This record gives sequence, structure tokens and C-alpha cells, in this order.
Amino acid sequence: MRAATVISLVLSRVACRRALISFLAIALVTLAVSASRPAGAGPFNSEYFVLDNGMEVVVLPNHRAPVVIHMLWYRVGSADDPVGKSGIAHFLEHLMFKGTEDLPPGEFSRIVARNGGQENAFTSWDYTGYYQRVARDRLEIVMALEAGRVRGLVLNEEIVLPERDVILEERSSRTDNEPSSLLAEQMSAAQFLRHPYGTPIIGWRHEIEALDHEDALNFYRRYYAPDNAILVVAGDITAAELKPLAEKYYGVLAPAGMPARVRPSEPPQISPRQVTLSDVRVAQPSLTRSYLAPSQGSGADGDSVALQIFSEILGNKSTSRLYQALVVDQALTAWAGSSYQSMMLDSSRFFIYAESLPGIAIADVEAAMDEVIDDLLATGPSDEEIAAVKSRLQAVVVYALDNPQSVASIFGNALSVGITVEEIERWPERVAAVTREQIMAVARRVLRPERSVTGYLLPAEEGS
Repeated sequence: MRAATVISLVLSRVACRRALISFLAIALVTLAVSASRPAGAGPFNSEYFVLDNGMEVVVLPNHRAPVVIHMLWYRVGSADDPVGKSGIAHFLEHLMFKGTEDLPPGEFSRIVARNGGQENAFTSWDYTGYYQRVARDRLEIVMALEAGRVRGLVLNEEIVLPERDVILEERSSRTDNEPSSLLAEQMSAAQFLRHPYGTPIIGWRHEIEALDHEDALNFYRRYYAPDNAILVVAGDITAAELKPLAEKYYGVLAPAGMPARVRPSEPPQISPRQVTLSDVRVAQPSLTRSYLAPSQGSGADGDSVALQIFSEILGNKSTSRLYQALVVDQALTAWAGSSYQSMMLDSSRFFIYAESLPGIAIADVEAAMDEVIDDLLATGPSDEEIAAVKSRLQAVVVYALDNPQSVASIFGNALSVGITVEEIERWPERVAAVTREQIMAVARRVLRPERSVTGYLLPAEEGS
């Protein structure tokens, strides 16, 4: 198993209705959005308004094709699961495709398909989202469908229990049968002793087995409401065209009066932690190390951008320090890298990972990896490295504009975790404003041994 699989699962264990959706690429464009603002204020040309019932709406015009992406994001994820009922947010995501007061089970998806659309859903620690991709002239159809299940879901045991079996099978195939996924799960649990980010998005098996339709309905009634939702529509439409439709279908829904989002605080980590998993299915030893890190919302201004720049220099490309040292120069690893996801509601993590080549001890890989990290923390990157990374991160905006769904995901993710519209639009200038001193200060605060969890994924014989 490749440690890259570990890192992707640790960073974005986003459970989907049909497939896991990774938002790791979105993390490169992490930033924020404020109250009402006109179109054309930034590179994304976003348009923003709020309905009377509290639902936020973002419109991202892109008239290259007569297609729209309709996304509804809820500010609730697996980290909001009640204690003892892990997996309920993801379970409910599945159940949202069952019947409503107006539609029998399965009809929602059949209507979308009959109208040439595509749909899916996803659950993360901080949000749950639903989307449809349809032709512009079919937008009103999917808006009516989606609005109908904001408050009109119908569930009973006959519907819920078979879907629970589906989720248990999903856990078996994607976690229990994947050593890299199991290690990622154990590392999260070791990193977060108190905060619910330590609980897997899909849930612990023994708790999934006990979930029932009342658990799902209670969670649904508490969190699924217009004043806890964000509507994002990207593609061949403007805010002037969308607003009457949003008011017609979503504006008539009664708000629920959502409580403040409060989660347990993680106690300070004061010593390094280690997790080792040995398995006969593992071909080559690998290691992943995670450090507690500030997110865009939980850190000081500029910290998350500075960490993104540092991660790019340390390990995000074949020209990075880790790759050049461990893969090219010393020939110790098949690959090596680092990554960081800033769009989290609470603390995030900074990851470093590598897989050894045949015949190379994982201890030698770790020693070489630490040497690269220590050297970069001691001397810092060159001005040329910083300039090159800034240029790449600023260019991400240009590339994102080619894909309306990617842009919609950036905005939905950001608003879901308390980031505002305006700073997303200010991404290029925020990157430009970061100084070398900021980069090194936050990197030295974060990449400390006592803030780390190191996970070793080993062939069975090496762990015996």
C-alpha cells in the first residue's frame, strides 16, 4: 500500500454516496467570503446574497457552456455526530436519496437522470454537500427537487436498515480491507484525543451497527434547515437570474434557529506519538507523519497561506526538497512529499510521507526525511523557491476558472467552515503578501516533534 493513499485518506476522508471525493486540490485555493458584494470584485467574479430565512447564496457565472452546477452545502459533518453515534452524518447523506413527502424512494435520482443530469453527495468532518450538474434549462427542476428534501425527508426502518448494511459494506471495502486506511484512522484517533476529528467520517463499525431511523431523523431535524445551508450555483447563470428561483424554492422554507457550532477543545499535545500497523497486504514499508496545525479559521491571519507555501517547498512537487533529497539524490524512496489542508473549521494537520525502496530500512528513510526538514527549518527556503511557489499558487485561480464545479466546491467548502467570500477573491494578493519571516515562523511552530504522530505501515514480517 502506498503512503500516498494514507495521506489522501487522512486529509480528505470524504465519504460519498457512490465514491470518495477528494478535496485535497481545493486546499490550494483556501480562502474567504464576506457579506453582500457586487460581481466582478475578484478573479472568480462571484455574486453573493442572503435569503430572508438565512440561507446564503453564491453565484459563480461562467458562460462557456449552457451548463450549471447546483450545490447545497450544510454546515454539519461527522465532527458533529453525537457521542456514541459516529457515522450518522454520513448515514444521513445516503438516506437523503430516499423518499420525501412528495417523491417515493429513488424518484429524485430518476428525475435527475431523465433530465440528462448527474448527481452525487459527500460528507466531510465539517460539512455535507449535495450537487447536480444539469443543462441550464433544467436548473429549476433540480432546485425544486433539492428544496423538497431540505425539510421533507421521510424515513422508516424498512428504508433505513438496508442502507445501514450498505454503509457497513462500504466500511469493509474502503477501510477494514485497506491497511493504509486503517493506519490513517488510527493516526487520526491518536492525534485527536478529545476533538471529534479523531473519529472516522464513516463511523466506528460497532456504532454504525446500532444506528436506526430515529437517530437519522433526529440528526436531520436538528441540522437540515435553510439557515444552516449554503447554495452555490456555478455556470451559465447570473445572480439576477438565480435570485427569483432561489426565493421561490428555498426562500419559502422556515428557518430553524441554528445553535452556535461548539465542539470540544483538543488538549495541548506535549509528546510525540507513534502508530505501527503491520499487514501481509503491505508490499513496501512507508511512513506518514502528521503535525497539528492551524487552519484558515483557527490560526492567526496569514498562517494558513504561509503553511501552504512551506508545504509546496518542502514536498509538493518533484522539484521539492524532500523529493530531490530522498528520491533523486539518495535513492531511498519511491516518492516523498508533504501536504496541508487549510479549509477546516477547527485545527488542521500538516503531513509528511514517504515509501522506502526495496531493501531500504524505513528507519533510514525517516532519518533522511528528518534531516531535510531540520535543514529547511534552520536555514529557510531561498527567495527563488518562495517566488516560484507564489507564482504557482496564484496561477491555481486561473486553472480553477476552467472548471465551474471546482470553483463551486472551493466556495462551498470555505463558507461551510466560516471563511468568507471576499478573501477567496483576494487569494492572489494574500499569497503575494506572505513574507519569508511569516513562512518560517509558522513552520517552526508547527513542525515540532511534540505536536506529531508518526505512522508506520509495514509488511507483516517486519512487524512480527
